[in-house]
Amino acid sequence: MRYFKAITLLVLLLALLAPVLSKDCPECERINEDSNSFCNWCGARLLTGRIAFSSNRDGDKEIFVMDADGGNQTQLTNNSGYRDEFPAWSPDGRHIVFERHGEIFIMDADGQNQRQLTNDGKDDDRCPAWSPDGESIAFYSHRNGDTEIFVMDTHGGNQTQLTNNSSADRYPSWSSDSRRIAFYSDRDGDREIFVMDADGGNQTQLTTQGGEDPSWSPDGRRIAFFSTRNGDSEIFMMDVDGSNQIQLTNNNSYDLYPAWSPVE
Repeated sequence: MRYFKAITLLVLLLALLAPVLSKDCPECERINEDSNSFCNWCGARLLTGRIAFSSNRDGDKEIFVMDADGGNQTQLTNNSGYRDEFPAWSPDGRHIVFERHGEIFIMDADGQNQRQLTNDGKDDDRCPAWSPDGESIAFYSHRNGDTEIFVMDTHGGNQTQLTNNSSADRYPSWSSDSRRIAFYSDRDGDREIFVMDADGGNQTQLTTQGGEDPSWSPDGRRIAFFSTRNGDSEIFMMDVDGSNQIQLTNNNSYDLYPAWSPVE
């Protein structure tokens, strides 16, 4: 299922970064890397940014990067027999944190200086999420017997367990101010969305009819998620206190893994 999430997020990122170029503008064909993301001549949005992703095209899951138009696809990791997946950019774009066979690693954006951040021997630290202020990395782990949310600094120090219960807490998502973390848990018997302070305090359940994979809006006011509460998997949105839960999609297919666009 995580494979489909990776594909869905990749498609969403490509859509968000796609240009709106004018065929009549001569300047749109000459993208200056030193300029902003809009054509100075006609105002059309230019194609900028890079995308990190995981691929098993060489037989093992490895981390790659590419330009937003799909060009310059470059393999960053090369580890036979191990899986490298779930890459997440640092806010300044200089580093990538990722999972390697159940441990969290970090590397420069060009693949250099790969180093291990977690090493608990359980090979079960997963899905790192970099805080927007660049100071912390959240992840979930089964190292202590139950699946819990942890946080650490970007050098791997101060690894701190934030949740503690006999159920599974997974997939942390930071608020834009890095002060809170949303996640989903089955601690009440169903998968529901919870939120807590960045230090693990004030854990609060937001949904009661099912919810998974929360995604915090850039303005910090709303959380998107998916739910099967009405029979099909649909995308929902709610305020950060759990109120005003609104269904956004409605069809008999799978709508999964919402991802907010950044503020422009």
